[in-house]
Amino acid sequence: MPPLSQEIIMILSNFAVLFTQPSFAHAHCLLTGALLCRGARRISSILRVMGLSQEKRFEKYHRFLNRAQWNSLMASRILLGLLIQCLPDSYPILMPIDETIERRSGKKITAKGCYRDACRSTESQVVTCFGLKWICLTLIVPLPWTSRPWALPVMTVLAPSKSANEQRGRSHRTSIDWTIVMIRMISRWLKRHWVLIGDGGFACIRLGLVCNNKNVTLISRLRLDAALYEFPAAPKTGQLGRRREKGIRAPSLQQLANDKEQSWSTCEIAWYSGERKILQLLTGINLWYSAGEKPLPIRWVITIDPSTSRIEAFFSTQLELEPKKIISWFVLRWNIEVTFEEVRAHLGVETQRQWSDRAIKRTTPLLMGLFSMVNLFAKEMVKTQSLPILSTAWYNKKSEATFSDILTFVRRPIWAGRYFNDSAVAPNFIKIERTQWENLLNQLAGAT
Repeated sequence: MPPLSQEIIMILSNFAVLFTQPSFAHAHCLLTGALLCRGARRISSILRVMGLSQEKRFEKYHRFLNRAQWNSLMASRILLGLLIQCLPDSYPILMPIDETIERRSGKKITAKGCYRDACRSTESQVVTCFGLKWICLTLIVPLPWTSRPWALPVMTVLAPSKSANEQRGRSHRTSIDWTIVMIRMISRWLKRHWVLIGDGGFACIRLGLVCNNKNVTLISRLRLDAALYEFPAAPKTGQLGRRREKGIRAPSLQQLANDKEQSWSTCEIAWYSGERKILQLLTGINLWYSAGEKPLPIRWVITIDPSTSRIEAFFSTQLELEPKKIISWFVLRWNIEVTFEEVRAHLGVETQRQWSDRAIKRTTPLLMGLFSMVNLFAKEMVKTQSLPILSTAWYNKKSEATFSDILTFVRRPIWAGRYFNDSAVAPNFIKIERTQWENLLNQLAGAT
């Protein structure tokens, strides 16, 4: 097994309490192999890259995923603690959440369902696929090698399809139900205020009420036809009967967006791709109501892009939050989409072939967590080493490292530990030019 650097061993030691000594040895081997693998992250691929292709007891590495007793929730808790330490002082705890579909098919994959494929669908055509739906909660962390903060996965939960639950006689949980479970866990671990950022699929009154109860701020999109109401008037002295929960119906956001007599303000917002965009803003505080739910107090913000006349609406359950900050924090949600693309391109998500229910529930969250672990390794390594950014004449990264650079940076000393030994004391000493070794290492360490 190739030796690991002190920085990697220091971070991995935090997870040793989760495993027995044999299981931790298997975890060590599988993690190292997953780092060094190129392409598919299957157990067979990992064993080959680790030099264990002739291991007769190869099934013990499969058992680490489908039988070994270790707590994945505790692993998420430890990972969250390590990532929180990377945040600068007074930096807010911003946690984007989103769904992603892992395209899988097969009769033995019981949790699969038929979902809309967001990557292949367009506004005019909906493409569906069979697969597994994962709900991923990430943490926005500023990193020293890029000006754009990255969304590092903290917890990834499998949401079985409705048909799969019906076949097993289980009550179905929606994405909102699983999100509420995750909120309660994170709030129990953190014991402090944090911000949940989701797209329009997480704009839910029930979710907002749970967030208020758990000292969490929810930021999301808001439909322009959302039912907004004024706050109820104070009850009169001696008034009998049930107290009103809401006042009169407020004008819709669409009506307000078309009303140029409103007190619009102009603001410059940090937009996607590092762009600065000038937007017109209108904000207010109302009760958001839907039948069967208690009214939710929200601060809504309407934005109009003068260049395209596009109208969008957002909301926050923290009424004191500035409108500019609501928009700026919501823009950071896009980093989770970049994370999904990176784990597919460089960490082999969707290349697994496990059929066991337990192995399926563990493998994808482990690969998502590996994305965060690689960044933790690199953050420790840059304290004593310089980070090379692989650039070309046709692709100038302008000192902005990508995840492929980070993965190469972490892989390189592992390969070097295997090949750069003290061969001068060996009887068959062969001198190889330094440039040839460098080319070899770059080929081995390059991310695919």
